[in-house]
Amino acid sequence: MSTITNVPYRLEFSVEVPGTPEQVWEAIATAKGMSAWFGPTELEEREGGSLRFVMGPDMDSTGQVTGWDPPRRIVYEEDWAALMGKDPDTLSPLTSEFLVEAQSGGTCVVRVTSSGFGIGADWEQEWWDTLGPGWMPFFDNLRLYLAHFPGQEATHLEASVTHPGDPEALWSTLRTELGLGDEGATVDVRGATGTVERVGERQALVRLTAPVPGMLNVYTWGMGDGTATAGVRAYLFSADAPEHARREEPAWRAWLEGLTVTA
Repeated sequence: MSTITNVPYRLEFSVEVPGTPEQVWEAIATAKGMSAWFGPTELEEREGGSLRFVMGPDMDSTGQVTGWDPPRRIVYEEDWAALMGKDPDTLSPLTSEFLVEAQSGGTCVVRVTSSGFGIGADWEQEWWDTLGPGWMPFFDNLRLYLAHFPGQEATHLEASVTHPGDPEALWSTLRTELGLGDEGATVDVRGATGTVERVGERQALVRLTAPVPGMLNVYTWGMGDGTATAGVRAYLFSADAPEHARREEPAWRAWLEGLTVTA
């Protein structure tokens, strides 16, 4: 027998991005678009279509499109209980809605609402408390993608390594070793040149210009067990990107493993 879900959870935010509603729609409602600023995505582009986000090893999130009104509104549901290894019968689906509103001056506002119902367990509140900080920085990626790479297909590069210790100390080490300056600074990140677009809490976004143009996320994340993960996630946009990613992904992993964290 299923438990009645009656504890509401909700996350709402909005972001202004460059582009026409059609360009924004392509970025937020197609597999190619979502994969270019979020994560590898499979999406049947219709109401009732299936979707899958690849969140990491054995961390796929699957769902279904429940609202489809191009280029204005998309709604989809995901099984957030399954992501936490919980009984999905005890929770409602995680519902996410994107609304695109055209603005004057060639921009759009994207309004995002994620909501669901639970039973009020401690782990549920903890999960929702991390949803915003974990998800919202991707929308800086969306803004940058639409500004510099609209309509282009991304090649992914991703590497992460877990170290003992505190995520703040790990972030300080990571930022120092990579020479990440303040927003607007020009940087050389392991041989790749670019500009720091955003520095947030234990994370930064760099727009890469050479040798392969793209976007680079650098971050640390506390694991809650006395360890912390340091990672990089890149979206690369050129004919040379696949070969570059094949070469650089293991090199990044080895570099991350070699970090010496100072308290």
